[in-house]
Amino acid sequence: MTAIAANSNLDRWWNSRTARRFMSHHLALLGMVMIALLTLACVLGPYLLPYDSLYIDLRARFAPPLTGSHYLGTDPLGRDVAARLFMAGRISLLVGFSAMLLSTLIGTLVGVIAGYRGGWLGMALMRTVDGFLSFPSIFLVLALAAALKPSPIMITVVIAVSSWMEVARIVEAEVRSLREREFVQAGRMLGLSGTHIMFREILPNAIGPIIVAATLTVARAILMEAYISFLGYGIQPPLPSWGNMLNGAQQYLGTAPWLAIIPGAAITIAVTSFNFIGDGLRDAFDVRGD
Repeated sequence: MTAIAANSNLDRWWNSRTARRFMSHHLALLGMVMIALLTLACVLGPYLLPYDSLYIDLRARFAPPLTGSHYLGTDPLGRDVAARLFMAGRISLLVGFSAMLLSTLIGTLVGVIAGYRGGWLGMALMRTVDGFLSFPSIFLVLALAAALKPSPIMITVVIAVSSWMEVARIVEAEVRSLREREFVQAGRMLGLSGTHIMFREILPNAIGPIIVAATLTVARAILMEAYISFLGYGIQPPLPSWGNMLNGAQQYLGTAPWLAIIPGAAITIAVTSFNFIGDGLRDAFDVRGD
């Protein structure tokens, strides 16, 4: 009964106040539109273009944008930049979303247990979080990426391993503030198990900060994948990603600047849009605005 009441209250809260606040956040709506368009372009774009992302035409090397049917130009091997951009977007966005899901799952599990149980278990879990946070994340990612065979799955795991700690901290603090609330006390009086209370009573009421953290984690994951691929430790050619497209373009900045500008713009749009969405969700879930 308490779970039903808590969830129904949460649903009413989202459907009224939170939804209105989010819909009034113009930058968040712009971010959602941009992400939807970018995702749609990456999913459908390769099927609408006349060239494959791996098709090589040495006669069309370094064609500038809007040259014939090469809408975004070609690279040093004559490959169509638009086709490679959209295929790279599939990989970069997939890595970003997958890393977000994995890191959010790990961070939420650790945070809920640490926040609800407390005591020596909570202390041990949070000191583990502090231990991971003591390493600069970029060095941790580069060390793991250099030690492991690079692939989209491995890069996703590496990014998730370096990103879950922030989620765990947010969830732990939120759960700690909720564990003494009336609906939790009622659940204990009814004899509900600790697992039931953690995941059926408390977790639905802590979903707001988790959603915000997950949204911002996508942006960080996309940026991190681009960074390590740019340094040569991430997605390896001929498989394209926005990061290794930038890596291959750095020596042609003076002669073919579009090779760097186009994937750089895609990364900027994706990261900025997710940050806009995260800001909108944070404002929408902020109870202090009432």
